[in-house]
Amino acid sequence: MENRSVPAGPYRATKLWNEVTASFRAGMPLRKHRQHFKKYGNCFTAEEAVDWLYDLLRSNSNFGPEVTRQQTIQLLRKFLKNHVIEDIKGRWGSENLDDNSQLFRFPANSPLKTLPRRHPELRKTSIDNFSKDKDSIFKLRNLSRRTPKKYGLQFFQENTEHMNCEINNEDQENSIYNREISQKDVEEAWRYVILIYLQTILGVSSLEEVINPKQVIPQYIMYNMTNTSKHGIVILQDKSDDLPHWVLSAMKCLANWPRSNMNNPTYIGFERDVFRTIADYFLDLPEPLLTFEYYELFVNILGLLQPHLERVAIDALQLCCLLLPPPNRRKLQLLMRMISRMSQNVDMPQLHDTMGTRSLMIHTFSRCILCCAEEVGLDEILAARLVSFLMDHHQEILQVPSHLQSAVEKHLDYLKRGHIKNPGDGLIAPLPTYSYCKQISAQEFDEQKVSTSQAAIAELLENIIKNKSLPLKEKRKKLKQFQKEYPLIYQKRFPTTESEAALFGDKPTIKQPMLILRKPKLHSVRY
Repeated sequence: MENRSVPAGPYRATKLWNEVTASFRAGMPLRKHRQHFKKYGNCFTAEEAVDWLYDLLRSNSNFGPEVTRQQTIQLLRKFLKNHVIEDIKGRWGSENLDDNSQLFRFPANSPLKTLPRRHPELRKTSIDNFSKDKDSIFKLRNLSRRTPKKYGLQFFQENTEHMNCEINNEDQENSIYNREISQKDVEEAWRYVILIYLQTILGVSSLEEVINPKQVIPQYIMYNMTNTSKHGIVILQDKSDDLPHWVLSAMKCLANWPRSNMNNPTYIGFERDVFRTIADYFLDLPEPLLTFEYYELFVNILGLLQPHLERVAIDALQLCCLLLPPPNRRKLQLLMRMISRMSQNVDMPQLHDTMGTRSLMIHTFSRCILCCAEEVGLDEILAARLVSFLMDHHQEILQVPSHLQSAVEKHLDYLKRGHIKNPGDGLIAPLPTYSYCKQISAQEFDEQKVSTSQAAIAELLENIIKNKSLPLKEKRKKLKQFQKEYPLIYQKRFPTTESEAALFGDKPTIKQPMLILRKPKLHSVRY
């Protein structure tokens, strides 16, 4: 599998499954093995499969280096269950696979999962219910229909000055009239603005296969934006939707350990019991905190979890978490706050015999944060990667974005003034701008890589030559070493011996030794 990110789009988890499956089948080494005094050809042990797949997943940008060996074993069990592999006797369908010397092989045909297709009438209905004009919803003005590549993405600040200039010019027109803004207009503006922002960040030409517009509930967004504490935590009006008091107390106990525990009676293993109580509550929830319906959306954002796209991924997750029902968002905020503090607390007692605190947090809470309603083979790995990123950036991701409120207000102002007739006619407020690099071929990339490296090495040679503070003897030694390591670059700089000699000037004349010892003449003793 090439180290490239699967692009955003519908059914990204299924595409990742198919890519990993195909790569495993094509790259896993096969050889002869002996078991119970019998030889089997073209097979592999479970331990060999874990080693190979573990290295593949960790080195691939779609999954990252935080993939654990246990997660790899779980994925191989899914392979066995879905008949990607079978044991040496042709049995499959169970998850009976461990990190041992048990033999497995590939079946004659490795089944790839088919991408589901939404019924055209269902898709049409969902879009028509949102707006009469589909293009005004899903197509950005001045946005290329071709899905841009994610690598080379650079984030730029909002160009508000240019937009304000346009607004001032349009305010001078005489055709402006005041229009009464209804509650429905406000809700549709919120829905439209957040969809446009998401489409811009994901860099897709259409969102219709990633999220249904009916899933964007403006009342949730507006509530999450306005009903918050001074720390940005959602405050619920209906306390019956909140976490139970005993769960909140347990979470505060571990989040503030050991300060919160000074006046409470404890015993050996107390903190483990408290943690198990919290974990049982969240694992028993009827659906994950990010909900089943937003699974596809969050999986697409996982494609942005690259080092050079970190800022973009934070902005995308910030918007998506506003879509959550307020009780879910509050629970997510409190849970991420607790596990982040626990993983950074050096005074936290060991909660597991073999697993560190951070790994335990990710392993325990991943599936209660992100999970698909239908079983997906890569669920655990994808959820673990998202939770790991949330732990590191939860303060930014779960805060209220002020720029979104400003964008909606400007959009409603233009609707009121009559510059636009409907909330979904066009976005007036400035958008975050993203610039994408032009895609090049693999050969061009290799050529550029070589030329760039050679230019840097040649620059190093020039620095050695022009370094006046370097003693002559030391300079000769470094140049000789450079010539040995990079002979072609050295020859290009010094094509002849004369050019090399000119660097050091004329050689000093060799002085005659002050004392010359001559060999004595030996005379024969014969006469």
